[in-house]
Amino acid sequence: MGLVVGGKWYDSEEDLATNEEGRFIRKESQFRNWITADGSAGPTGAGGFEAEANRYHLYVSYACPWANRALIMRNLKGLEDAISVSVVNPYRDNKGWTFEQADGVIPDPVMNATYLYEIYVKADPNYSGRVSVPVLYDLKQDKIVNNESADIMRMLNAAFNHLGAKQGNYVPDELLEEIENINEEIYHAINNGVYKVGFATEQAVYEEEVHKLFDTLNQLEQRLGEQAYLVGDQITEADWRLFTTLIRFDSVYHGHFKCNIRKLAEYKNLWRYTKALYQVPGIAETINFSHIKEHYYRTHKKINPNGIVPVGPTLGLE
Repeated sequence: MGLVVGGKWYDSEEDLATNEEGRFIRKESQFRNWITADGSAGPTGAGGFEAEANRYHLYVSYACPWANRALIMRNLKGLEDAISVSVVNPYRDNKGWTFEQADGVIPDPVMNATYLYEIYVKADPNYSGRVSVPVLYDLKQDKIVNNESADIMRMLNAAFNHLGAKQGNYVPDELLEEIENINEEIYHAINNGVYKVGFATEQAVYEEEVHKLFDTLNQLEQRLGEQAYLVGDQITEADWRLFTTLIRFDSVYHGHFKCNIRKLAEYKNLWRYTKALYQVPGIAETINFSHIKEHYYRTHKKINPNGIVPVGPTLGLE
């Protein structure tokens, strides 16, 4: 897996680190600048990143649920022509995400990089930390703007409206508090929860985390039996943050991460909800099950040492 220390790559298991109790610990993102309509500073970081067409480039993996969030918001807001994209190879080798040619891979236009870590080191020659996706890059200033998916979703939702992009607002002011509250719950119990289950190295920790995960899924099943979406009757950012985990659930988390108390397809309301979101225009094209399964089953050697990728399941999303 590996990480960068002082601008140099080191093979390591650090990005799958567990603590002494056997619990998975996720590292914080380090680039936290914001693109805004007028270039003023956002909630974190420095200013100087004005929303302009063809200025920014997005690095993603089709396999990664966090990167999928950014791709979804880019499509929902009609920014496909304004923000270019590169897609890494689904297999992450001992030097991290690579642009090695394969079906669906889109190369790096900045420096024709072979590995994504080269982009991180170009932006900060002394960078130390994980090399993750998504990454939002400023082609004008030749630097990384942000590598936190939650931030990138917010800025794509709000910053580019004056350029004539699609005008939907997925974080309306009147729903912000409720969106924030459910985002927080879903992040810990589901988005990151599947990783806390899958990367647990002690039986007791695994059982604790898997029950937390399914307790929350059970609560959401009830909630979605009473309303169409997480926050009332309209699709919000909260729905898309949940969706990227749900769409991967039966294909990888159920088997590979041992999140197997129930399949998502066995939840009437959650499965209906997932299929409905998948059918929103522009969403299906952000989902690549071949990349998703190849990444998880081939990359995580400690969990699946033979690297065999399962043929199924047949989901019937249509």
